[in-house]
Amino acid sequence: MRHLNFDTPRGRGRGRLATVAAICALLAGAPALAQETESSSEPIMTATAVAAPPAAAAPIKYIVPDLSAARGAPRPWPSAGFVLRPSAALIADWTSFDQDDDSIAQVGKQKDTSEWRGFRLQVLGSFGGSYRINYQLGGEYKGFDSDPTDNWQLTDMSVTFPVGDSTRIAVGKIKEAFAYEMVGDAANLPQSERVLSPFFVSRNTGVRVTHVLGPDKRANVSYGFANDAWDVGTNTHRGTDYFARVSGLAWDDAANGRYLHIGGSYRYAAADGAIRYRGRPASNVASNFVDTGEFPSNGARHYGLEGLLSWGGLSLLGEYATASVESQAKGDPKFSGWYLTGSWVLTGESRPYDRKVGYARRVIPKSAWGAPELVVRYSDVDLDDGPVLGGRFTRVDLGVNWWATTRWKFGIDLGRTELDRMGKTGKTDTVLTRIQWIY
Repeated sequence: MRHLNFDTPRGRGRGRLATVAAICALLAGAPALAQETESSSEPIMTATAVAAPPAAAAPIKYIVPDLSAARGAPRPWPSAGFVLRPSAALIADWTSFDQDDDSIAQVGKQKDTSEWRGFRLQVLGSFGGSYRINYQLGGEYKGFDSDPTDNWQLTDMSVTFPVGDSTRIAVGKIKEAFAYEMVGDAANLPQSERVLSPFFVSRNTGVRVTHVLGPDKRANVSYGFANDAWDVGTNTHRGTDYFARVSGLAWDDAANGRYLHIGGSYRYAAADGAIRYRGRPASNVASNFVDTGEFPSNGARHYGLEGLLSWGGLSLLGEYATASVESQAKGDPKFSGWYLTGSWVLTGESRPYDRKVGYARRVIPKSAWGAPELVVRYSDVDLDDGPVLGGRFTRVDLGVNWWATTRWKFGIDLGRTELDRMGKTGKTDTVLTRIQWIY
């Protein structure tokens, strides 16, 4: 795997900084958007959105310099018939590893690495007259929603057709509606990295229908189908996936940042005669600690459960995913993974819940000093069953996030992974530091 290292010659480092500065300057001159509880990963709806928490009476001047958080809505360009909104994400990581001998024997020596964890550019908006169609076009360099083995990828290319105030149909390269970790905004989760990646794909090309149900929009239903053969420039032809997710608020006290979200999802993954499950231990630069290798299969059924309890600055997020694989040769194995994340925003802010999509958004600091957050997570991914020995790891994470502004976040995560594989139990300690800017 090739990474951009920050330790390279000084001239190259200055070149990267100049690139980042140029992008920030370009965005500063673009029509800015008031900080929302909705990230740029979801097109703007023509239907009435659920009201976000009211904006502050006066803009907060954070101690960390940033673009203004309240400079109006997306503007028509070049005419009222076409609305354009630029978006960008710049995420830089440094990861260090400390392994025992068993870990090295299992997965090889892991190298300390600095990288652009995510570099995303996209545009989104709407076009039309009284009936408006939404669009989204974006690409990433090694982002959360791209394959870690690839560099640049086209991650979003879709149009969305609203049907009344409660339904929209997205067509193109989209997220499959399965698993909270995948459906939600990865950069805005309490934890730094996902762990359930063996059970979902980041993007696929197809159709997704979403309904927002109830007079107060408490429930969200999404379903659809996708086929990797429909993607641009693809060399894979697994077949057609089918997916569905139902979620909603079982209890809600929005005025105090208290709510209980529950959900369930299903995904059928097609397989062209063979299938493979593999995953990294909450690290984009680590090797695949668990890996089944390819084995004969006609497909697999995935099931997921999710829950999020928010109580002001405290939150508890949990998720469980399982795979039932159709493989007569391997005895129809079953794999599973789960995690439980606890979060405490010390200044009391809560993640606002977006009823249109069924998940929580980013922390919006109310103080000039930002919002510090303590995070703890326990996770377990098991790809061992019968003759399939993909391995099993458990991991404990302790982290601190500082949501310095509405766009800047700084974080550090300390993690220990214990891997049971090859008749050994290897231990790997990691330190991940992150700088993140989301526009």
